[in-house]
Amino acid sequence: MNPSSPPRKQQIPVIVLAGFLGSGKTTLLNHLLRNRAGNRIGVIVNDFGAIEIDAMTVSGQVGSTVSLGNGCLCCAVDASELDTFLETLTGPAARLDVIVIEASGLAEPQELVRMLLASDNPHIVYGGLVEVVDAAEFDATRERHPEIDRHLAVADLVVLNKTDRVGSEERARILDAVAAAGALGGGAPAVIGATYGRVDPELLFDPALRPDSEEKARQLTFEDLLLAERDEEEGDAGHAHHLHAAYDSVSFTADVPMNPRRLMEFLDSRPQGLYRIKGFVDFGMGDRANKYVLHAVGRFLRFDPQPWKRDEPRRTQLVLIGSGIAPQALHKELADCRENTAPGPDTTQDAAHERSMWGVLRYVQRPGDDA
Repeated sequence: MNPSSPPRKQQIPVIVLAGFLGSGKTTLLNHLLRNRAGNRIGVIVNDFGAIEIDAMTVSGQVGSTVSLGNGCLCCAVDASELDTFLETLTGPAARLDVIVIEASGLAEPQELVRMLLASDNPHIVYGGLVEVVDAAEFDATRERHPEIDRHLAVADLVVLNKTDRVGSEERARILDAVAAAGALGGGAPAVIGATYGRVDPELLFDPALRPDSEEKARQLTFEDLLLAERDEEEGDAGHAHHLHAAYDSVSFTADVPMNPRRLMEFLDSRPQGLYRIKGFVDFGMGDRANKYVLHAVGRFLRFDPQPWKRDEPRRTQLVLIGSGIAPQALHKELADCRENTAPGPDTTQDAAHERSMWGVLRYVQRPGDDA
């Protein structure tokens, strides 16, 4: 892709949700559907019966698409039909913001990840592999399914579910085992604890910003009522148990351009537990015409150059999300990536900036690249 070419249509993140029977994967999926942060979600599964949604009136009918309400859709497919249904769900009529694929029964999760990365569908972007693990049955699951270590090695995020059923020492032992298995893949996934599959949707996808969500007067949705009921039950004491307590986030803004080489050094060595990075970067003289939209999940990294809008402030704005990260240290590392040379007419300096962009351009998708 030429950095000066017109920006692509916003791509839809596709999240792979994996986990063995009984881990709580379906419970987590239903939680996301009921707490979707204003998003319209597409779900691809191969067993409708597991989705506890009133609108689901069919079971196991491969090739079906059923509305889940609130604009969400669900498809029953087999692996061979994945591309076909991704094409359907990314069409303009669906108006979806995120797609979740339930891996169980379709294929090995790493095979699904490969299929997504090799897809020629220009409307999707890889949103990460989430592996759900039953903390209370971890040893028994590992004995029955030794391939779980292979799944953990390619996971971007591990949800250690049912943590209320294990003590602190047992939980620490399982976390060490998960980290060791994850390290076999050349890195270590972010790990968060959960009960009843309750994870903050912001870990997986961004709250939707759509005009119809900004109406001053509208009918309350089930999501509104559930949130109101939860707040009433929790009161002030409930804040300690909010889902966002399971992870840390870092917001970074720079009003001077970022140095491409130093930022790529930071991104190439991003620390264990740092799950998502989103936002956009100003590389200054590296590319005066474009800002670079940054999308990183686990080991996946993508830059998308988009022209600056007229009168748009030229700055870098990033949000980093993870578990067990050091927010202040990360903020300082990003601050050290800022450019410290003043722009000038020196052509040698311009050439140096152009060379320093080569590391960034490795992660810009070009026509014919894998998606």
